[in-house]
Amino acid sequence: MSDKKESAAYREDENIVKNKELNIWEALLPVFILVAMLAYNVYVFGDDALSGSNQFILLLGGAAAAIVGFFNKVSYKKMMAEVAENVKSTTGALLILLMVGALSGTWLISGIIPSMIYYGLQVLNPTIFLAACVVICAVISVATGSSWTTSATVGIALIGIGEALGISLGMTAGAVLSGAYFGDKLSPLSDTTNLAPAMAGGELFSHIKYMSLTTIPTIIVTLIVFIILGFTIDTSGSADTDAILTSIEKSFNISPWLFLVPLAVVFMIVKKAPPLLALLIGTLLGGVFALIFQPEIVATIGGGESLSFTSGYKGILNAITVNTSVPSDNETLSGLFSAKGMSGMLGTIWLIVCAMVFGGIMDGIGALSRITKSLLSMAKTTFGLFASTVGSCLALNVTASDQYLAIVVPGKMFAKAYKDRGLAPENLSRTLEDSGTVTSVLIPWNTCGAYHSGVLGVGVGEYFIYAIFNWLSPFMTLLFAAFKIKIKHLTTD
Repeated sequence: MSDKKESAAYREDENIVKNKELNIWEALLPVFILVAMLAYNVYVFGDDALSGSNQFILLLGGAAAAIVGFFNKVSYKKMMAEVAENVKSTTGALLILLMVGALSGTWLISGIIPSMIYYGLQVLNPTIFLAACVVICAVISVATGSSWTTSATVGIALIGIGEALGISLGMTAGAVLSGAYFGDKLSPLSDTTNLAPAMAGGELFSHIKYMSLTTIPTIIVTLIVFIILGFTIDTSGSADTDAILTSIEKSFNISPWLFLVPLAVVFMIVKKAPPLLALLIGTLLGGVFALIFQPEIVATIGGGESLSFTSGYKGILNAITVNTSVPSDNETLSGLFSAKGMSGMLGTIWLIVCAMVFGGIMDGIGALSRITKSLLSMAKTTFGLFASTVGSCLALNVTASDQYLAIVVPGKMFAKAYKDRGLAPENLSRTLEDSGTVTSVLIPWNTCGAYHSGVLGVGVGEYFIYAIFNWLSPFMTLLFAAFKIKIKHLTTD
């Protein structure tokens, strides 16, 4: 899914922490406490809950888990060791978040994002815009193997186009994420696509082939829904397209040459360059193109009347690191033409670190293993086994706040059960992806939910219902299990 390759490797070799003295109610108690506190906190703070209060609630949830651990003879040192490993596993993601903030700043002042909006308004018909978002993001994500990179590049531009057309930000974000996760699931370059069969004991391309049986029908349903939505929504912004185009031209020097930068980034990722390096180069190229195509804007942001070495240097560094905006005579574009730089990602990073503290303590006291074991004990039938796997993945995405744990823990715990039932490992690896990978973006405090909502600037609550592919996928895999469609066995009947 994301670009945490090193984290995936770590999770694959990780030993699941077990605690024989912990009962199921003790394991679930911190979860109940956390959910109750988060619910009340969101009720009190509303949309401002992610500004800091939710982060502290996650730490309180970790404290509740630690108390349970102390009563079950788990040492403080052991819990902190798991927290350290959890936080360490997100290092790559945190650095990528910082570079995404930097990239968005230089891509704004260089005119790259405005150019995408400018040409997109002319090419994308409002009626098919949402369906087009799904297709565009799916293609890019398959090529790159990363929903994170797709969201951080073309996703940002599509959000801008959608807002300019007067389309709900939640709808556009849902379409972007639906396409991004479709490509992420099926791409052999994706780390979760490699991790799932490794956990289940299967083979990569057999996993992709078998996973496509549920993934393709899900994306078809998603496209149909977005096509219908396209014919029913009121795109009030379309009538003012000419005015918007004129305003963009007044604010920026628009040129198709600017697309060389995003194309270079996509090319590097397709060629398996480290995503962090690709984003860094994309940021620097954005700065160079800003100096070439938008010298006046750079000078203004740098506090100078004309471009000089000092004003240019200061303007580029301001765009990379802090809040910047480009004035526009169009009120809509005034909101679009702003970027927060690296500083704008600090809130998301704060959330991820606090989530990893809670997940690390839950793992350290053996609660994650105990919850999964209880789910497994309830699986009396083949459908029950699939349902328990889905439930386990969803529970871990909520409690551990990490999609890798949502693949690794159930993968390790359920692999033998599938084998004992005579089921091929492809059944398990497919279910892990259908329920673990794609639903991570639907949890606000999960690393994926925090990342995408931060990058796209749209809250999880706003795009949840429109991320159709993501919440429909686990239902599709359960439907196949219930009617015994394409259930692969180790031996023929």
